[in-house]
Amino acid sequence: MGTAYAGPQIVGLDLHRRRTVMVRMTTDGQHLEAVRFANDPTMLAEQIATAGPAPQVVLEATYGWEWATDALTATGAQVHLAHPLGVKAFAYRRVKNDVRDATDLADLLRMGRLPEAWIAPPAIRELRELVRHRHKLRQSCSAWKNQAHAVLAKHGILIPVSDLFGIAGRRQLAALELPEAFRTRLDSQCRIVDVLQAEIDAVDRQIAAALAGQAGYQAVRTIPGIGPVLAAVFVAEIGQAERFATPNRLCSWAGLTPRHRESDTCVHRGPITKQGSKLLRWAAIEAVQRAPAGTPMPRLYERIVARRGPGEKNTARVAAARLVLTLV
Repeated sequence: MGTAYAGPQIVGLDLHRRRTVMVRMTTDGQHLEAVRFANDPTMLAEQIATAGPAPQVVLEATYGWEWATDALTATGAQVHLAHPLGVKAFAYRRVKNDVRDATDLADLLRMGRLPEAWIAPPAIRELRELVRHRHKLRQSCSAWKNQAHAVLAKHGILIPVSDLFGIAGRRQLAALELPEAFRTRLDSQCRIVDVLQAEIDAVDRQIAAALAGQAGYQAVRTIPGIGPVLAAVFVAEIGQAERFATPNRLCSWAGLTPRHRESDTCVHRGPITKQGSKLLRWAAIEAVQRAPAGTPMPRLYERIVARRGPGEKNTARVAAARLVLTLV
């Protein structure tokens, strides 16, 4: 049994796939209780009730954090989400266990030193789920199309069409005379591509319905190089743009700013950190490559390449991607 305490409490949760460890303490660091229980929203609500009304609760943004934050918010707890990279030092302790992890999270929150991550509202999380699922489907579809091209390459066949899986391309694929094993594989690949494309179309309709009339989505689409797919990625991944005070902070959050390491008189600036949404960085780079000639992004890209040489094309592309995020 834990120690009874009527004042405000700090609660640290070490969330895992099957079980959770909860540590309760006072605002001055006095340890009250450590309990372990199975993951279940009802059980979590019962345990957090022992911390009194509106406790300060912290958990790491780890596998399955969404259900826990929703359950905690429903109880009236004030939930804080710890950024995994900010608490990475936990792994280097001599003694590491679940109780210590939960205690350290609570201590960081109590001392005001917690590296917090943003808790996206349920509506944003649902939109992200659709956008990320569409991206995975498109990657899978492209992979299967590439395998079909590989089958043709093994036989030295080149079909001169812009889209091998369009009407004209499919007609020529069906007419090819191939050994049975290769014919079977190619037909299977075409059927899989059709199924994946149908799934992509269905998700596209859901995304379009979710973003219909959304002012931010319509505004982002006016930027050169950004169509409906990339605009949906920007809106879903960024969420509430007003949480960033400046465009530079958004670029930093997206991982598009240089790494900075400084100690005494030594300063090292390296490549971009890539600590952020990989999908958001992809969308920014894609927008650069799709922007029409003469628009700001291609002009910036060409200016940097002209000044620094062809070997710096990636640097120029990243700089133009930062401009895209600035406009977003």
